[in-house]
Amino acid sequence: MKHAIAVLLCAGTLTWTAPEPVFAANGVIERACRTSGRNSATPRLCGCIQAVANHSLSRSERRRAAKLFKDPNMAQEIRQSDRRSDETFWKNYRAFGDLARRSCS
Repeated sequence: MKHAIAVLLCAGTLTWTAPEPVFAANGVIERACRTSGRNSATPRLCGCIQAVANHSLSRSERRRAAKLFKDPNMAQEIRQSDRRSDETFWKNYRAFGDLARRSCS
């Protein structure tokens, strides 16, 4: 019984003192985010956004999304495009943005 209580107390202590996850993902989106000139573009936030992108966008989609940091007007062009590839990218990009907003805020 004493052993079980000690294990539970230790487990609770370990859980309580566990550090917050660090997002150290490097990639095209992380670099574009950091060089975007936005005050809120901290290394932690940009790394988190990159980590989300790594799981939700293909490599080519990540490269394309990184370009939107430099040219936000391009997003409007893609959104209004009738090309199927642009529609697919926009759908994936929106899902990525929603997930990044929830995960990284």
